Amino acid sequence: MNWAARLIGGRFHYGWLTVAVVFLVLLAAAGTRATPSVMMVPLEHQFGWSRATISLAISVNIALYGLMGPFAAAAMQRFGVRPTLLAALGTMAAGVALSSLMSHPWQMVLIWGVMVGGSTGVAALSLSATVVTRWFTARRGLVMGILTASSATGQLVFLPMLAAIAEHYGWRQVVWVVALAAAVVIPLVAFLLPEHPADMKLRPYGEPHDAPVAAAVTKQNPLAIAFGTLAMASKTRDFWLLFFSFFICGASTNGYVGTHLIAMCGDYGMTEVQGASLLAAMGVFDLFGTTLSGWLSDRFNSRVLLFWYYGLRGLSLMYLPHAFGIDFFGLPLFAVFYGLDWIATVPPTVRLATDVYGKESAPIVFGWVVAGHQLGAAFAALGAGMLRASLGTYTVASMISGGLCLVAAVIVLRINRPAKVPAPQAI
Repeated sequence: MNWAARLIGGRFHYGWLTVAVVFLVLLAAAGTRATPSVMMVPLEHQFGWSRATISLAISVNIALYGLMGPFAAAAMQRFGVRPTLLAALGTMAAGVALSSLMSHPWQMVLIWGVMVGGSTGVAALSLSATVVTRWFTARRGLVMGILTASSATGQLVFLPMLAAIAEHYGWRQVVWVVALAAAVVIPLVAFLLPEHPADMKLRPYGEPHDAPVAAAVTKQNPLAIAFGTLAMASKTRDFWLLFFSFFICGASTNGYVGTHLIAMCGDYGMTEVQGASLLAAMGVFDLFGTTLSGWLSDRFNSRVLLFWYYGLRGLSLMYLPHAFGIDFFGLPLFAVFYGLDWIATVPPTVRLATDVYGKESAPIVFGWVVAGHQLGAAFAALGAGMLRASLGTYTVASMISGGLCLVAAVIVLRINRPAKVPAPQAI
């Protein structure tokens, strides 16, 4: 990697190249996670699987994606970011390719649920938090916003193309395209991703020039790191406020809209490509919204930002069932309004976790918070599928999801609130 440092010749900090590599990794992982939503209708038609059955595999995928977060962050401390990420990307590419042979529901649960869910959980928000805290002292919010936006960009790049491939060539061709995308980023990680700024004889971006170069941390058992951090954080009120608010965040994004929107559009006579294009349009707006959120979290109170994000998201979800009945402005208005807010919650949440628990513990604490996010997503993916199967409509699921967001808007105002010190009484 020293050859890459010599190539850039000091024209910019190497941390920005690290961000670019991680962005591409997260992009490929985002496209992989989005793939089951494109496959839902084709699998239903070919094998006769119900949406509830397919949603079970997706919910396992989402749950493992979240539960891997703290252990992935701990493994990156113990074994290094590059070895951990290479193992995950290899498993992801192999699992996606293997799914082209599946013909029974249990195989989808095993491959897309366990293998793909676990491996994408390594290339996730905990990776972003680890890279940001290691490589940046200044601009952390902005960088976290950029990396988080890669999920939206993954939808933008992959979903319309994958939906068109599924419509014209079948779901198995979709699988091979996604497997190839996961494999392509492996060499970038192998050759361009160092562990620490100290490996390049650098300080984190924005750290004073007279600051000593950070020494490598002592390596410990990753399970001990993950559970020890959980034991510490779980004794505090702020952890549970972060956890439950992010549970609702996952339920209202990946779990509900990310999983079911394409199928929901089909209920109203729209094609899969049209539904995927709507998600892609939301991805465009989220690319801007989440990056802007990172910039704002460097400058404004993160609690207040989260209050507005969750509140506006809840209102947009309550509007969604009515959007299909408005001829021209209905769905485009939802795409803009909801898209700007899709995952804008991440940078302020990372900022709060760092403020409360410190630079070293924050990535692992945030990993446990992300586990709550994905448990919420798994709950919504399965629950919305069951509601649709029993009621024939997604309207009730939309209202429940929107109501939960309004609850989260209130919860976040209590995070990291300074204790009130009683005023001294006059003598």
